[in-house]
This record gives sequence, structure tokens and C-alpha cells, in this order.
Amino acid sequence: MGIPVLILGESGSGKTFSIKGMDPEKTGIFLVEKPRLPFKKPFKYVKTRANYQHIVGSLKEGKLKSYVVDDSQYLLVNEFFDRAREVGYQKFTDMALNFRNLIHFVTTAAPDDVIVYFLHHTETDQTGKVKAKTVGKLLDEKLTVEGLFDIVLRTEIDQEGHWFRTQSDGYDTVKSPEDMFEAKIPNDLALVDRTIREYYGIGEEGK
Repeated sequence: MGIPVLILGESGSGKTFSIKGMDPEKTGIFLVEKPRLPFKKPFKYVKTRANYQHIVGSLKEGKLKSYVVDDSQYLLVNEFFDRAREVGYQKFTDMALNFRNLIHFVTTAAPDDVIVYFLHHTETDQTGKVKAKTVGKLLDEKLTVEGLFDIVLRTEIDQEGHWFRTQSDGYDTVKSPEDMFEAKIPNDLALVDRTIREYYGIGEEGK
């Protein structure tokens, strides 16, 4: 049973840059929309314009222990625009099902020591709560995206730098297991990867 991790944040808040500390030989990166990474580091396993088939195919190959999907909300957005001329609600059902099935694949079919990081944009709902950005109401009304994850972090920027928050402030969906992290940690995905592996005793493959 693999571990999916959701990293939430607005564009430019440091989600993608947090990848920089990961080992370029041991980390697979799926760039769903971006054509390149925002830093110079020779990551060996990078797939641009990635889709569900690319991601699942790589996970089935089982060559690596850490993967990053950046930005995962574009899996939904791209399918939405690809099918924009279709009428009816079937396309929204398919979009929700495809996204849910990807996360379920991680949790049910990936090895126990595989971690997949979903870097995802945020939106604010009508109550003022910050949540994962989706397409259509089906994912929001029938499936809470964050409910599929045990670990949900969110970017934060202050005068001292860029961070990940690990627990909810009451206005978002951030969460993590008890005593896994401090309340605020550097936005370093290598640190996150190492901490999760130490917490669950599954080795240190991604760093």
C-alpha cells in the first residue's frame, strides 16, 4: 500500500521549488502542464505533459520509490478542456473517477515504500475555507479530495521564507499524523520524504 501525499498551495508559493532537494536519480517527476522545472538540477526521470496513463505506467514499472505529480489539478483541467464540447454530465463523472482511481492505485497497488506527492493548487469555497482546486461539483459534493490522503500540507510564505504547514488553522484542510511533523516546516520535499519514511519505518529511498 503506497502513500499519497497532497501538497496544497497557490501558484508561485513554492510547491514545485520544494522538489529541488530530492535525489535526481531516485525521484520520478510528472510535469502535467509545466514544460520544465524552475531550477537547474539534472533530474533523470522527468515526464512532461504527463497524463494518467504515464503516471500509472511508471508506478507499475516500480523502478523508483518517490514520485511527484506537478501540478495534479491539471489532470482534471486538461481532461475538462479536452472534452469541453461534450454535452451532459458523463464527462464530469469520468473526470472524478479518473482522479480518484489514480489515488486509489497508489494506496492499493503501489508497494508499501512508494510515496507519491500530488502538488495541487488551491481555491476558496463559499464559506471561506481553502481546499484543493477541482473541476465541477462532483468531486466536491460526492468525494472530498483531501479525504483520500492521510497527509495534506500547505505552503506558507512569511518574511523568513517559504514553509509547509502540517496542521489545519481551522480554515483549510491541512492534516498529518500525530507527532510526524512540527507545526511548520521548511518547504523541502526531501525533508518531508525522509520524515515520512522514518515515521513509518519504510527506508530512505527518495532522498
